[in-house]
Amino acid sequence: MRKLIATASLTAILLVSCTPKAATSTATAGTSTSTAEQMAQGKTIFENSCGRCHKLPDPASHNPVQWVGIMNSMAPKAKLTDEQHQWVYDYIVSVKK
Repeated sequence: MRKLIATASLTAILLVSCTPKAATSTATAGTSTSTAEQMAQGKTIFENSCGRCHKLPDPASHNPVQWVGIMNSMAPKAKLTDEQHQWVYDYIVSVKK
């Protein structure tokens, strides 16, 4: 089962990385396009939307590439817009720095 999840995650990451920037609607590892205000909104969304269904993970528990896979699978469940998805991702990866 872990191999299947790892393979699916890797495939998703590869697909996202091969998608032209204009057509992609998901976070990509290592990029931050959000302002400080948007990342503050990302923090609020992370705490309220993600925390509604489960315990919030420690942002330092995963690297930016791993967060791409996690965010790409969880954002639709949380019904995040593309912008909200990016803000939350940018917030999470900024916490570790």
